[in-house]
Parts: sequence; structure tokens; C-alpha cells
Amino acid sequence: MIKRISILIIQGLLALLPISLTLYFLIWLITSFESILTPLIPPEYYFPGMGLIAGLLVMLLVGMAVNAYIVKALIKWGDNIIKRIPVVKTIYGGIQDAVNLINIGQRQKMQSVVSVQLTEKIHLIGFITTHDGDKNIFNDKDKVGVYIPLSYQIGGYTLYIDKESITPLDIDVESAMRIALTGKQAPN
Repeated sequence: MIKRISILIIQGLLALLPISLTLYFLIWLITSFESILTPLIPPEYYFPGMGLIAGLLVMLLVGMAVNAYIVKALIKWGDNIIKRIPVVKTIYGGIQDAVNLINIGQRQKMQSVVSVQLTEKIHLIGFITTHDGDKNIFNDKDKVGVYIPLSYQIGGYTLYIDKESITPLDIDVESAMRIALTGKQAPN
């Protein structure tokens, strides 16, 4: 009986955790912007919800700025400096990899979704990262770089696989990434 109650509590926690963390993050973001804006804006111009609008505007402006050449150069310069600091580069690299993994805008790096055949009965979902097989390393034109993500983890393997061992899949990158990471297909 106690075991069954424990299982039900854990199932309830797992059901509530994703939405709770998302709501917590959104509330934190909004209240942070609200607390920053409240002393700066005269009371007659301030209205509740201004933090949310300001947060969206800041993200829009940053999104526009990162596409400017000079900002890209500054980001690259800062990136190079951070990657030279011993402990910081490890933390920064992990966060950057996680963002790039989640960021579907990076589709040019993951050019197509494929099935990688390990054995006759075992296939993995992978993402082609390069079609030229990194000829400088392997001197083999028939190899393709394929990223294989690990389930429920941030990370994976980049394998160089013979072209005949992969099969293109007719699925978008976002759906394939969800399936590869969680083992579940997105609801329709």
C-alpha cells in the first residue's frame, strides 16, 4: 500500500514538474522586469504587466542585435575570451551546447534526419552534420557525420558512418529530436 502511494506521488510530481518549472521561470522573469522597471518609470505611466512587455521587447531587441555584424564580432570576441578561462569554459560550453541542442534554428548544422542501422533489428535516430565525411581525418568519401543524441541527457555522439548504413527519414528535426531525447512522439 505504501509503495503504491509512493508511486502515485512520484507520478504526480513528474506530471506537475514541467509546467511548474515553466510557470516559475515565467513568473520570475516577469517579476524581475517589474521590479527593475518600477523605480525607473513614473507612477502615472506605469501599469501592471509592463515587465512582461519590457521583457519581450528586450528579447526582441537582443534578437535583432545579434544579427548585426558588429554585435556578432563582439559576441565571438567575448566567446573566445570565455573559452580561455579554465573552469568557466566548461560551464559555458555545457550551457552553450544545451542551447544549441534545443535551438531548432541551428538546422543548418543538422541538415537532415536519418536512421542509423546498428544491426538488422536496431536503428537509432541521428542528424547529419556533414556530408563530406571529414575527409581530412578519415580520407574516406563514403562516410557521413551523424550526431546521435542521448536520451534524457544533454549530449550525444558524432559518429562517422558509411553512407549505406543510414536511411533518410521523412520527419522534421524538432519531432525527431523529441523522439530521440524522450522516446515519445509529439502529440498531434
